[in-house]
Amino acid sequence: MFLSKLLEPVKTTAREAGAILWELYQSGDFSQQQKQDTSPVTTADLAANKHIIDRLSELTPDIPIISEETHLVPLAQRYDWPRYWLIDPMDGTQEFVARSGDFAVSIALVEHGWPALGVIYWPQEQLLYYAIRGNGAFKQQRNLLQRIQVHQYQPEQPLRIAVSRRQPRLLISELLQQPEHAEFIALGSCSLKSCLVAEGKADCYLRLGPTGEWDTGAVQVIVEEAGGKILDSQFAPLSYNQRETLGNPDFMVIGAAVQPWPELIKARQTAREL
Repeated sequence: MFLSKLLEPVKTTAREAGAILWELYQSGDFSQQQKQDTSPVTTADLAANKHIIDRLSELTPDIPIISEETHLVPLAQRYDWPRYWLIDPMDGTQEFVARSGDFAVSIALVEHGWPALGVIYWPQEQLLYYAIRGNGAFKQQRNLLQRIQVHQYQPEQPLRIAVSRRQPRLLISELLQQPEHAEFIALGSCSLKSCLVAEGKADCYLRLGPTGEWDTGAVQVIVEEAGGKILDSQFAPLSYNQRETLGNPDFMVIGAAVQPWPELIKARQTAREL
């Protein structure tokens, strides 16, 4: 009941933040700077971030918030939090700057170390993806609502892989057991590519390079409720709020498969950010 009561206000908050991003995107009235990790941040990120934090603070004043764009509380202070909000006010800042339109708002509620509610909003398409743990995953575009689930991949089919618009295909091909049987679907934003898997339009998404827990929090519950999984490059589960930083390892978003995924994707050693 607690999660169900939160869902509609969170969907509204995501739409409102998305509207802020879309207005600035269309007007071009934003500036850009570089964070310490060299990733870009814009005044649009910060405006959406403030709006989401203000709304969530009103909605649940006793639940702390972790955002990509705010100072990170030390692990010793947050380790025992029973629940917290985990947000990325704009997933796909590079796509925003590059004018592709492939950026999204991401809001998750993490309970007892695992995402329990997730909402993704894609402003360009006016499209929501959302899920509550144990209640299925859904896609809502304007007034059209549908339940989503991952695709049942069959060995005789091409393996459809969601990839970045800007990442060389060769890097992904090298991770496949049979790269000649792959088809690539290009899209920006980590969360939007993950949602492609959740709704069955791609079979998997292989993510190489730096990401944070805010990149996977909301889609973790959406993908799981749609019948898929998010795993690291050794086919082990991700973790939340267990380390001093919130950096993710390389990971994969996978749907259902008749044959085991290690027969399709090569396991590999990667350095988890500590």
